[in-house]
Amino acid sequence: MIVSVIEKGDAFEKSGDDFPARLYVTFEYDPAKLSGWEKLKYRAARLLYGESPPLHALTYVWANSAKPESIIPNAHSARAVMIVVQSGEARLGQWVDETRDVYKDYKEVFGENPPMLSGVAMMTDSDNTGESAVAYYGDIVFAARGPL
Repeated sequence: MIVSVIEKGDAFEKSGDDFPARLYVTFEYDPAKLSGWEKLKYRAARLLYGESPPLHALTYVWANSAKPESIIPNAHSARAVMIVVQSGEARLGQWVDETRDVYKDYKEVFGENPPMLSGVAMMTDSDNTGESAVAYYGDIVFAARGPL
């Protein structure tokens, strides 16, 4: 549930990359999918942080005006892609249940079978626009799907 949209939010620009609610699903690092330069960057990150950053991320967002089901490149990383699941003010103050096929979304966005999940993160942010945001999150459940 969100209380308000980010009025100056713009999913296509770094300056507007704010959402009252977003859910990141990250995927394991796979060195076989990286160039030599990218492997060096990942090794440096592992030395600094103790683990490799995720290879890719799907980010499910509540936008202010982008059309639901839009797939939008992340303004900060080519390895993260946003999928708009809700947009606008019509459902403000209401609990909204969302169901996604993360496997299917990954294949559609990145054109290959996903590696194992490496993390899930919820985020409410307004650092780029300077607005305020409030979101309430319920249970996040991952369930097996039928045979592939």
